[in-house]
Amino acid sequence: MREMLEKLFAYDPSSPLIFTQFYFWAFFGVVYALFALVGSRRHMRNVFLFFASLFFYYKTSGLSILILLFVICSDFFIAGRMSRRPQGSWSRKAWLILSVCIDLGLLCYFKYAYFLADVLHSLTGTEFKVVDVFAQLGNMITGSERFDVDKIVLPVGISFFIFQIISYSVDVYRGDVKPVKNILDFGFYVSFFPQLVAGPIVRASEFIPQLYKKFSLSRRQFGVAAFWILNGLAKKIILSDYIAVNFIDRVFDNPLLFTGFENLAALFAYSLQVYADFSGYTDIAIGVAMLMGFYLPVNFNSPYKAPNPQDFWRRWHMSLSRWLRSYLYIPLGGNRNASFGTYFWIVLFALIALILSGSWIVSVVLVAFGAAMLLLAHFKQSSRKKLFSNINRFITMLFGGMWHGASWNFIIWGGLNGIGMIIYILWKDMKWGLRLLLTGLCAIGLAALCRFEPQPVWRILSVWMAVVFAGTLVRFIYHLFRPGAMGAPSSGMDSVRMCIGSTPVKGSKRVSITSRRDCATAWLGTVWAIAQTFTFITFTRLFFRSGSNLDPATANQVAWETARNMVSQIGSPWDVSLIPDICAGYWKVFVLVIAGMVIHLLPARWKRRYRLGFAKLPLPLMALAAALVVFVLYQFVTADTQPFIYFQF
Repeated sequence: MREMLEKLFAYDPSSPLIFTQFYFWAFFGVVYALFALVGSRRHMRNVFLFFASLFFYYKTSGLSILILLFVICSDFFIAGRMSRRPQGSWSRKAWLILSVCIDLGLLCYFKYAYFLADVLHSLTGTEFKVVDVFAQLGNMITGSERFDVDKIVLPVGISFFIFQIISYSVDVYRGDVKPVKNILDFGFYVSFFPQLVAGPIVRASEFIPQLYKKFSLSRRQFGVAAFWILNGLAKKIILSDYIAVNFIDRVFDNPLLFTGFENLAALFAYSLQVYADFSGYTDIAIGVAMLMGFYLPVNFNSPYKAPNPQDFWRRWHMSLSRWLRSYLYIPLGGNRNASFGTYFWIVLFALIALILSGSWIVSVVLVAFGAAMLLLAHFKQSSRKKLFSNINRFITMLFGGMWHGASWNFIIWGGLNGIGMIIYILWKDMKWGLRLLLTGLCAIGLAALCRFEPQPVWRILSVWMAVVFAGTLVRFIYHLFRPGAMGAPSSGMDSVRMCIGSTPVKGSKRVSITSRRDCATAWLGTVWAIAQTFTFITFTRLFFRSGSNLDPATANQVAWETARNMVSQIGSPWDVSLIPDICAGYWKVFVLVIAGMVIHLLPARWKRRYRLGFAKLPLPLMALAAALVVFVLYQFVTADTQPFIYFQF
């Protein structure tokens, strides 16, 4: 009996409480049964779910629960003090600064301690040993050596609940929300277990009003919630875990043992895996929360339908994108001007580039680029707004990369996404002739590099740019013979929307699309844009995946080596005769990847139709359908439980 109780209530780091384990659903079954008894009493409901959430986090992250409790208490009392100070006063701002410093200080210690030790070593030449000061404190209190002090263990989900709690403090400071009066209600907002460890990041203005509403769950809402849970489990177990264990992880663990085709296929398959994994978690979280009468924001909107990088980040991890926009991009100056923060982050990221790359050239290039943009903005008034906007956007994306971890690979990943967004913004305003000229020059330049400096990375970029140039040439020729269309074109999505029934405004400068041929061309242009965006996003994921799931002490070296080896294999000559055998050997994985992408690309109205169709089923049929889905999922369950990818962040 004692052993059973210890197993139920003790923290086991090898078996965290995650959505794909039976133990979680047993836990949720007990919670939901007790919730049914107290759900009609608002205060008791919030208190009960707060303590249930604390138990969930303890089972997921052990004594890191103390960190969660600390930030709950500190920000609750600081927000209370802040709200009593006059709007705009220095004392009010001082309380906000204290709150943000405490929260970011904890985040930086647990997430960036090894990186900061490397920075200090590079600057001073002194070796710094990273130790867990909280473990040392625990050993001092207990008078034993119970806790390991030699390694800092990152608390699960710390980036999510720290960002969530910062949004609360800032919103209270701005006067957008009133501070929560009861610390138990506030603790429930911060720790709500469905979204605690991997998001979505819920802003106070979205969730706090729900704390004071009565529980309600209609028959249709119950069906929708059940659908989201089953949908999320299917994404995680079938489209994420199965293809990862049986193909992707093998390739990334040792790229040199696999062909260039296998490396490229694993990279594209990873794009589906990371989406299915993260959005699967979000779907389950939304469904579980809905069963208890709470509504979490949508975090994904078919991101691989995006025709450009900017639209991709409006669809991917939407809660983080909104957070970065509201609390970083706009305070930096947004699309209006540069602020002190703009200059600060340029210098800081230049220093980071210097430390991580070990090359003064990288740092000087970054500073020179930023300085050139600022000087251009100063002397060319007409371009100032656009330049400042692009600089602030690039800094925001670099910060988004750093949010995932202090690794050279994450910074490259964030920077590439920022560059992609800027290139698109400049590209969409170009005339077709200029587009053709620039892509042609890039294609020629990369071909020359391949000729005189035959490196794998140049081969990859040369092939891609040749494809882009060919597509641009085709569209240039089409628009050349289409009267009035040689100016800066409207986006493909705008054209498609006009095709499906919207009427152009009289006097508009845009060309009206009236013929079926023009509609087909617009549709093909959109497909082309989506394919290019998906390819770009996939190749940036090379750096994201290489920097994931690694020991922070060795992450930079291992991640860079993995990325370099994969680029080497993809960019080296292929033995095409091996491809049929590879496809035959991994046919199940490839079929699942294709099926997953087809489902992802289905029109949103189709998905809504079958979601609501499931929700409207009679309960016996719904139970039968759910049992069938669970049976199918069981066939794909792997021997080892795969944690959600974003647990590490």
